[in-house]
Order: sequence, then structure tokens, then C-alpha cells
Amino acid sequence: MTDLITWKRLVFHVGGYDPTTPERIRARFIRELRRFERTWSVKASVSELELDADKLAWDIETSGANWRVDTRFRFVRWDDVMDTVQRRAMWQRIPLGLLSFVEFIAAGAFWGYLRTSWRYAAFFLYPFLLFTLLAATAGYGGLLVARLSGSAVLGALAGFAALIGLIQGPGRLFQLPQLFDDWIFARAYVHRNDPVLEQRFNRLANDLTIAARSSDFDEILVIGHSLGAVLAVDFLDRALQLEPALGHRGTRVVFLSVGSSILKIGLHLGAERLRAALSRIASAPGLFWAEYQALTDPMNFYNTNPMAVLGLKAAGRPFVRRAYFRRMLDPIAYRRIRRNFYRVHNQFISGNDRRASYDYFMLLCGPLSIDRQVHLPFGLTTIIGEDGAVLSTPNHDEAACEGSVRLVGNDAHAR
Repeated sequence: MTDLITWKRLVFHVGGYDPTTPERIRARFIRELRRFERTWSVKASVSELELDADKLAWDIETSGANWRVDTRFRFVRWDDVMDTVQRRAMWQRIPLGLLSFVEFIAAGAFWGYLRTSWRYAAFFLYPFLLFTLLAATAGYGGLLVARLSGSAVLGALAGFAALIGLIQGPGRLFQLPQLFDDWIFARAYVHRNDPVLEQRFNRLANDLTIAARSSDFDEILVIGHSLGAVLAVDFLDRALQLEPALGHRGTRVVFLSVGSSILKIGLHLGAERLRAALSRIASAPGLFWAEYQALTDPMNFYNTNPMAVLGLKAAGRPFVRRAYFRRMLDPIAYRRIRRNFYRVHNQFISGNDRRASYDYFMLLCGPLSIDRQVHLPFGLTTIIGEDGAVLSTPNHDEAACEGSVRLVGNDAHAR
């Protein structure tokens, strides 16, 4: 293929519950982008950071031997919302976390997790079992103090102080405070819109509809990772309210949910607002929705169609694909991270060591439309040559690096 392929893409990335700074988000993005360059034999450059209350933004230029893609990347901020939860004192966060645990059981969500993904059910139980262990240890220490001192009050104070210390020490090592905060936010989100996020999504939805009406981009991608997939549904639903023909007229709009927590919220009996938004998105004729899931990630719902699980009507949506992390990473790197569930979960938004059908940066910065990338059984592994060029004739021999790939919940299968 000799003609230069050019493509312009606008990306709105909505991240999961990851309370980190904008600077660290950008540094991580650039580090993983360098891995993408090496893996696919391409070149990439990134502009300076643009920072405001709603987003982090930068421009990315990627190129191969016969193609160039300009990507406008906008990372939707909600670190300030997470910070509000984090700033609560631990004596407030503990009862709120326990209340969230009880409510997600009483509202049927936990039983839904057991039906659809025992791994996710175990992930749900993990922080509360860990808290029970720490509380029992602290309680035993308090009893010892009470017996030695002869004072029940002193024992109770010692036990409470020990519990806080254990949560801030080994509990923090095993990410207990962050997990509590995650479920506290999830419970609050089920019951009401966060006012900060509501205003932010209204502004960004307006930006999206303006971009879709313009001819500045060939494609617009809204990608939601983890709990960010839930927020991305909210964001897209607001855009559809402003422009019901979104993506049907004007620029093509694509929604990708990766490592999604849609069922985390959707299975709660009180999540009518989310389920209604999902129905509107799934029935929007101008939107293409695909979801990627991975078996090795306990923090997503593997081998499920979220619309079917929730009993919602959808015309073949989302288009569900599997991601194989073992095949995406160097064996040594995979062995190093496979027991770190957070790192495994973040592989959905990280660079690959090997060419694979799922590649976050190829979806953001690749020379083919996203719906075409999603529908190719082996992604761009057969389309991009060793020198990074788009091949005029696909090289199906390269599919051997992927092995067997199966499209989940759809009619197409490839092996």
C-alpha cells in the first residue's frame, strides 16, 4: 500500500476509581505509549499537557511507514470527586463502607455477582473479609488491654486505636481504604447524581456534540475503563439528550467499555437510572458499542453481555470481545503482575509487549477505524507489517501469535 493513510480521532477517556494526580496519569500514559511504539514499530509524539477542571488533554501524533494519525486525547477528570471521599476521617469511612457492603447484598447486587461472575463476587467480598480480620485482631488486642488494665473503657479505646492503625498499615498495603472508598462512591452514585460530575458531564456532552457536528475529526471515541465505563454511559446519555442523532449524522461516534464495572452498579435494584441510560445507548442508531473483557481480571465481568444479564433489550449490543493478557505481555512481565489484581486490571489501559487483537493504544492511535479493528478477528496483527506499515494484503500468518480468538455473545467466531 503506497498511498498515505491519514486519520483524525477525538478521544474522551473516562478512567476508573484511581485517585492519582494528573501528572502521574500523564507520565503513565507516555511510559506505556513508548511500549506501544516498540511493539508495533511506529513513531509517536505527545504535545504539552493542558489542564483544567474538566479534563487533562494533549495531542498525539502517531505514524507508520505509510500512515499518520492525529489523536486529540481528553482524559475526563474526577480525581476531585474521589478526593472528597478520601478526605473523610477513617471513623466516617468505616461505617459508610460497611453500609455499602450491606446495601449491595440487600439490593441483590451480590447475588447477581454470584450468578454472573464468581471472581467478581470474591472481589466484592475481599475488602470486607479483610476488614473483619483486622477488626478481630484489633478486638483481641483491646480485650488484652482491658484485662491487664482492668478498664473496659481503656480496652475499647485501645481496640479502636489498633483498628485504625491496622487499616492505615497493613490495610493500606492491601488497598483497603481505596476499596472502601470505591464502594462508598458506588452506593452514593446509585442513589443520586454527584453534583460535580453532573455539571462536568453536561459541559463535556456539549463539547462532544459540537465536535460530532463538525468535520474536524473522522471518528470520536468515548472509552470507559472499570467504573469509568459506568460514568461514560452517563456522559454519553447526556450527549444523546442534546443530540438524539449523535453519530448517525456527522462524525462517527464509538463507545468502548473495557474492564467494565457496568454490572457492578447495574445489578443493584436501585440503579434504574443507569439501566435506562444503557437502554437508550444500546438503541441509538448512530452509536457503535463494543466491550472488551479478560478472564484473568477479577475486576470485570468475563464472558457476559451486560445488556442480556440486566434483561434489557439490545439489537446485538454491545459487541463483546475477549482480551488475552497472557498473549499481550512478555512471559516474565506477565508472571510479575498476574497476582497484582490492580495491575492486571490496568492492562486494559496499558501498552503491550506483543502484538495482539486488543491494544489500547492502537484503538486510540491506530490507522483503521475502531469498529473495523473490533470486528477483525485478530485486530491489526494481520494488517500492520513488521515495519509498522499498513499492508495491502493482510498477513494471516501473524495470527499465530494470538492463537484462538473467540467473539463472545455474537454470531462470528474465529479460531
